[in-house]
Amino acid sequence: MEQCKNYIGSYVIREFISELEVVMLNRIKNFFDKNLAHNEKESPCTKIRKIDLVCAALLIEVIKSDHELDKRESKEFLLVLSESLDISEKDLHEIVELAEAEADQATSLYEFTRLINDEYDYAEKLGLIEKMWRIAFSDEQLDKYEDHLIRKISDLIYVSHSDFIKCKLKVKNSI
Repeated sequence: MEQCKNYIGSYVIREFISELEVVMLNRIKNFFDKNLAHNEKESPCTKIRKIDLVCAALLIEVIKSDHELDKRESKEFLLVLSESLDISEKDLHEIVELAEAEADQATSLYEFTRLINDEYDYAEKLGLIEKMWRIAFSDEQLDKYEDHLIRKISDLIYVSHSDFIKCKLKVKNSI
């Protein structure tokens, strides 16, 4: 009888999680349909590219990697996004919510880095790594988990170790 209750309980939980996933996926899809550029005729300033959402999700991963939520990191994250994207503040906050959801739903970094490898040239990849370092250093201490995550992402997007270090030092020395 107890096994039956456990099975039913786990089934109900799985069904609930599945419903939440569907709701979240529909929300992300609706956002993409409303805001993402679907063809090259649309102005890049008025539409958000999926790559921008992916980069925002990776930046959120850096914020979360040290397991401490710091307002300075969140503030730097918003600053980095507002500098990178020419969008309204309302859209910026919607991107933040969706990027957080996408980061939470991701099962691996590969989901993100594959798109970056497909879409970004080497200079854009370096720019992304610099943004990650800006967030990591914004709380005035570099956590080993932040360093590890940025190193791992650098490897996955084929940024050389010497450029990884150059980006790190460039950001560290600019503080």
